[in-house]
Amino acid sequence: MSYTLKGRIQSRLAAVLLPLAVAAALSAALHSWWPVELAALMVAVGLALDAAVYHPLLSYQPGWAALPLGALEFAATMALVLLLNVAAPLAPALALFGLAWLWAQILAHAGFPLLELSYAEDGGELRRAGPFAAGAVAAILALTGGVAWATRPPVVHLHGVVRGPLVLDHEQTVIGGVVRGGIVITADHVTLKHVSTIGGDYGIEVREADHVRLEDVSVLNAREDGIHARRSGVTVKGCAITAGPATQAIDISFAMQKMSDVSGCTITGGLDGIVVHFTMAHIHDNRVTGTTDRAIAMTEMSMGEVTGNDVVGAHGTGVYCGDYSECHVDRNTIVGPRESILANYGASAHVSRNAVDGSVRAIVNSELVR
Repeated sequence: MSYTLKGRIQSRLAAVLLPLAVAAALSAALHSWWPVELAALMVAVGLALDAAVYHPLLSYQPGWAALPLGALEFAATMALVLLLNVAAPLAPALALFGLAWLWAQILAHAGFPLLELSYAEDGGELRRAGPFAAGAVAAILALTGGVAWATRPPVVHLHGVVRGPLVLDHEQTVIGGVVRGGIVITADHVTLKHVSTIGGDYGIEVREADHVRLEDVSVLNAREDGIHARRSGVTVKGCAITAGPATQAIDISFAMQKMSDVSGCTITGGLDGIVVHFTMAHIHDNRVTGTTDRAIAMTEMSMGEVTGNDVVGAHGTGVYCGDYSECHVDRNTIVGPRESILANYGASAHVSRNAVDGSVRAIVNSELVR
């Protein structure tokens, strides 16, 4: 079919109207804006490709081209999702995109030609339905955008020293300040930025919460764990933790159905550095020094990756994979500990491209896969 630019845009907007309405309904039901954000990115990517790529390059668009063009739009949309940190779960996002694409194909090949008998001769233009679709899409985006703006979580700026423990029990972003006595997070979608904690049993404790983000936080003198997360999905990006002799810097546990990520942290001292139990996690690009037992550990049937970390001057074990865990240990530099990498008690460690000066071994029914 040979589309005019107007026809491409009108057909695009008419096809996306139902998926956008569904996304708005999902956002209301889930109390989360990712469906509308994803749908808006789909619209933006499609219109940009229509104007800048498809119209100049495809004077005639055969039906089979829908597959490669759909793949291109999917790749561009997901790249923006990652770039803009849209909190869209992968499987629902794939389902929403796939159903929207399928709906667009049904309309293009059957629905629009029945609605406008001259659809093909008019180059995809929809006459009166075209402006209506554009107005409806704009109205839905304006309405949902206005509601999102009005209901956005508060941003709290801390100044000076605050006496803790500070309990965060609703969605919010907290920026700056020093908290004595620790922080307790019990709500989803909480973000801490540039916050320091001193003392407390735990520097930062996360209890049964999802989408918790800790950016550029520092923890000093916690009596047990610097960062302690239970049944939670957390992202730790940039942290500085000084741990006491019998403490752990970071402990994330019992969250196998939730993915956690720890990166860019500098950890000094402690019994253990970064430890996960029965959890899916990606531990990467951290620096751990001076631990007395395990610098980085995945235990109790955990799954994940330990990549690009520097372990220097640690005692005991550099990277430990134990208790039926499955660990991908790649591109780490481990200097100092007598055991650089150890797989123990039924664990499977996939090991490659590490720079080590100690032993790399598997014991008690474990395996190393190189």
